[in-house]
Amino acid sequence: MGTLELAGAQVPVIGQGTWRMGEDPGQRRQEVAALRQGIELGLRLIDTAEMYGEGGAEEVVGAAIAGLREQVFLVSKVYPHNASRRGVVAACERSLKRLGTERIDLYLLHWRGQYPLAETVAGFERLREQGKIGGWGVSNFDLDDLHELGVAGCATNQVLYNPHARGIEFDLLPWQQERRMPLMAYCPLGQAGQLLRQPALRQVAEAHGVTPAQVALAWALRQPGLIAIPKAVDAAHLRLNAEAAALQLHGEDLALIDSAYPAPTRKQPLAMV
Repeated sequence: MGTLELAGAQVPVIGQGTWRMGEDPGQRRQEVAALRQGIELGLRLIDTAEMYGEGGAEEVVGAAIAGLREQVFLVSKVYPHNASRRGVVAACERSLKRLGTERIDLYLLHWRGQYPLAETVAGFERLREQGKIGGWGVSNFDLDDLHELGVAGCATNQVLYNPHARGIEFDLLPWQQERRMPLMAYCPLGQAGQLLRQPALRQVAEAHGVTPAQVALAWALRQPGLIAIPKAVDAAHLRLNAEAAALQLHGEDLALIDSAYPAPTRKQPLAMV
């Protein structure tokens, strides 16, 4: 699987998302097993957040990486209401405890909130100096937000990106690519399976003998400097996700997807879920 540099480390271009994990105790064993299997398949980047399951997802991740911590690039996110200079430090401490580790490799502001960005960054820098995080970044930031933030020190921006939500191609994605700031794509497979039932993706999948989900991942990864973080708890889906990194789409494949989901021709509001 291909890799790119993120926060000073080489990470795989496909990782593992954990949104909606940690919400049902009855699913905990399966979720832990899925994350561990993903690590074995090379999906060594795991993305989580204190918001997911109100800390429950971080606890699942902590159980999954026990004994495997050195193999994993760990990403977590802080709530905006915890993102004051002191609050971000306290929130990180709680996340570290739930994750069972002494360091988060990359710590993100989940979205903009009430606190000035400079205050949040000051908290991030304090954590970095203390060795509790390796780097910091943001999530759900549009181009104006990044201009206000400034790029110094910001390792990434994590946003919604898939064929149905491609507004970032107009300005945000090119801007990040020009500055070699990796973009992390969440929900690359869409939501509730609607995208994967789309006829164009199914037609491309049939032509290549793969699944629509693999087509959606390959479509996102055609962009340089991009990391996709799909969530999967099924063993077969994890294997297919890992294999999608090798899928190369042809010009006619991309044209077919464009016909169903045209590229943006003007600025669009940043899509979020």
